[in-house]
Amino acid sequence: MSGSDEKPRGSFFDALRDRNRVVTTELSASIPRGLRIATAYSWRFLVVAAAIGVAIWLVIQLKLLVIPLLIAILVTALLWPVFTWMIRHRVPRWLAIVLSVTGTIAIVTGLLWLVAWQITRQWSSVQASTVEAVERFRRYLIDGPLHLTSDQIDDLLAQGWGFVQEQAELLWSGALALGSTLGHVLTGGILAFFILLCLLADGAGIWRWTLRLFPKRARPAADGAGRAGWVTVVNYARTQLLVATIDAVGIGLGAFFLGVPLAIPVAVLVFLGAFVPIVGAVVTGAVAVFLALVYNGPWIALWMLVVVLGVQQLEGHVLQPLLMGSAVKVHPLAVVLVVAGGAMIAGIPGALFAVPLAAFVNVVAVYIGQRSWETGERPVGDLIWSTVPRPRRTPS
Repeated sequence: MSGSDEKPRGSFFDALRDRNRVVTTELSASIPRGLRIATAYSWRFLVVAAAIGVAIWLVIQLKLLVIPLLIAILVTALLWPVFTWMIRHRVPRWLAIVLSVTGTIAIVTGLLWLVAWQITRQWSSVQASTVEAVERFRRYLIDGPLHLTSDQIDDLLAQGWGFVQEQAELLWSGALALGSTLGHVLTGGILAFFILLCLLADGAGIWRWTLRLFPKRARPAADGAGRAGWVTVVNYARTQLLVATIDAVGIGLGAFFLGVPLAIPVAVLVFLGAFVPIVGAVVTGAVAVFLALVYNGPWIALWMLVVVLGVQQLEGHVLQPLLMGSAVKVHPLAVVLVVAGGAMIAGIPGALFAVPLAAFVNVVAVYIGQRSWETGERPVGDLIWSTVPRPRRTPS
């Protein structure tokens, strides 16, 4: 009896399943192919966007840990060529670490000392030039096309001074928060220094431990992708150091020969700003032009602008395509967009780490997409180009 009952029930459910399959097939056939493709792309895009959003949220929540970690990784990439050169020449690892770290600290300290030395040496003349420049600007407002009166200028200055006082009160009322921020900066610096020592001392061991977090079948791909990404980050750091040095020397020498004050601080500022690609060098170069305009007049400022534009053209048309293009393998438009996006999300740290992070993600994605750990070939191209189906690629 039970057997006779099960057969009709099974036949009923089979028929219902077949009917649903027919309805689904007919419904799918009635949907335009373009809509099906758009839907498939849409839900995948939403999943990827949600994952990226969660990752960014976690980074923001853990910024006091993430920023020191990224700083330590970037400094390690800067020191890596010299450090590995010493290791290859049989220098003991502990001595290589000491020489690398102390050498970096000595260079940074020397640059800061040069900045402080020139500021203290030229402070009196800069102060006098500032008073004179303010007086010239005041006379221009009175005698120029604006035809302002002395009372109007005094009112504007009073409003500006009141705004400064309000901001000072806000800063004073937030002294506890400022102290907390300074404490975070100090803690982050110590943490970054400790991470730097650990990476130089046992970076390979840390990477082997990290690989254990992946399934065994995925470890070869993760290992190869991580190593390829690290090579790209090292190339980026080395190339950006060279580009920043050329920018700083070019603009600093231009300011020195034109008689612009504070040439050494300007050069150091350009050097640091150049680590934010495209945007940093432009902003710091504008500071040099502004100083020339205030302290030396419009003609020297014009020549300073010519120097800055010449250095920028050298960087944009020679150094970036030849050096940075091969090191990062990211299109200049993508560089501008990731720098702007990083600045919007995380301010200065976001703009600083946007390009190396984008270069790392790009190389890792291309490495995995091309299955380079199986073929042994180096990953070439960029992420977007590598996702285009081969039959649809047009010859370049």
